[in-house]
Amino acid sequence: MSVATGLSVAGNYFAQPLLDLIGRDLHLSASTAALVVTVAQTGYGLGLLLLVPLGDLLERRRLAVALCALTAAFLTVTASAPNAALLLTGTALTGLTSCAAQVVVPFAATLSAPAQRGRTVGTVMTGLLLGILLARTAAGLLAELSGWRTIYWVNAALMLLMAVLLRLRLPALRTPAGLRYPALLRSTLALFVAEPVLRWRAVLGALAFAGFSTLWTAVAFLMSGPAYGWQESAIGLLGLVGAAGSLSASVAGRLADRGLVHRVTGVSAFLLLGSWGLLAAGGSGGGWSLAALLAGVVVLDLAVQGLHISNQHAVYAVRPESRNRLNSAYMTSYFAGGAMGSALTSAVWVAGGWGGVSVLGAGLGAAVVGVWVGERVRHRRPYKAEAEATAGPVTT
Repeated sequence: MSVATGLSVAGNYFAQPLLDLIGRDLHLSASTAALVVTVAQTGYGLGLLLLVPLGDLLERRRLAVALCALTAAFLTVTASAPNAALLLTGTALTGLTSCAAQVVVPFAATLSAPAQRGRTVGTVMTGLLLGILLARTAAGLLAELSGWRTIYWVNAALMLLMAVLLRLRLPALRTPAGLRYPALLRSTLALFVAEPVLRWRAVLGALAFAGFSTLWTAVAFLMSGPAYGWQESAIGLLGLVGAAGSLSASVAGRLADRGLVHRVTGVSAFLLLGSWGLLAAGGSGGGWSLAALLAGVVVLDLAVQGLHISNQHAVYAVRPESRNRLNSAYMTSYFAGGAMGSALTSAVWVAGGWGGVSVLGAGLGAAVVGVWVGERVRHRRPYKAEAEATAGPVTT
């Protein structure tokens, strides 16, 4: 399940280290090339909103298998795109169906014992996060060997293989909500009104992932520019640096199981803000700047993953019978934040370069800290009750 989630989402991130190369091949401006990232995340957000709730209506294994197979088909559209229109279309459709990852995550949570749910979600999410980060490394290496299209063909074949393996290995699981599809979508949106924990956590997730997208949208332009002059394969290797931070996902899950959800969130929020000081120092080129940049990448990825795991742990505990719809609501907000971050970054890069991007990222980090403080003040009791119900005694 962990591998399936990683491969599902990877297709949304192959373009990030290749933006300059894709732009040159298809004669696109930097701002148009950056739209590939925005379109991928927008498509993914729509899939989260429109398709993930079907997990509370349809048999989950069948849904996951169908979405993986469709993702494979749409990746071939991107791989063969001769112009910007087909590139963006294939990217958007791939994003839409790659929400299979978010069908699998609550599937794993449902199969897990309550006392181990954080650990299970952390394990599966480690695969997803490694898929996001290592996608850049694989894309950069294959692009230098045989062009930017190769990674999309390879991932299409792997997604088709995953569809077969999921069909063979996962148990059938149906948790009917007793609603028709329109009512199911309305009930998903209604959860925002009914559940304050979901609202706070959705805002935290959106802001955190906006900061994540800010970094990974702009870093390809920085590293291929005059400050560093790196090739695509070298830029892709930055994903390996970020992957070091993904190891925090399982640790965050274990801490959440011990009732430390809010503390994990707070530490992660301050780390996210601090990471942009290191990243800002990495914009000038040279050995010390590169060291600061690499350290900032690790800290930012660690922080975003800690926030995400603690958010999911809190959200999944609200209504176990509506876990797919809760995940849909939370993840739609999460990737809407990512799309917002990518769109803002493309504009800020043109206007202010890496300095402007660093200011944007630091502002998003400060907003995360502010939201965490506000949640801590207003919802301390509900969090304590929730943690006691799902994970035993709470340390605050």
